[in-house]
Amino acid sequence: MKNPVEIAKDGTIYAILVRAESAGRGPRFFTPDDFSQQLGLLVHPKGRTVERHRHKAGKGPVVRTQEVLVVLDGKMRLDLFDESGTKLKAVILKAGDSILLARGGHKATFLTDSRILAVKQGPFAGPGEKEFY
Repeated sequence: MKNPVEIAKDGTIYAILVRAESAGRGPRFFTPDDFSQQLGLLVHPKGRTVERHRHKAGKGPVVRTQEVLVVLDGKMRLDLFDESGTKLKAVILKAGDSILLARGGHKATFLTDSRILAVKQGPFAGPGEKEFY
């Protein structure tokens, strides 16, 4: 299996899945430049130092909320849908797996007790920020 796995329809990326066993050297970023979230894998050898730094302000307003889920513990099924609600794919994520949800919809079913780290643009607007369909 190619790692990362792009889940796409008609050339449009809906999600990018990175499995726990992913390897490589140095920083590798998987997202296109027009994504508001950047997903990458940082693999560094013991003793390497990344010098003190900070990140400059972004380019502009966020027009689409994108979300990254990292499975810390447990196992979940994630159903992915395109913009019209048509199911694209179902994936099983286990501890160490991560996925960037770029567009479309998703449904999560937890197959075991799970801890999921979620990262997205904020602030969280409360229950009203989600559209259930």
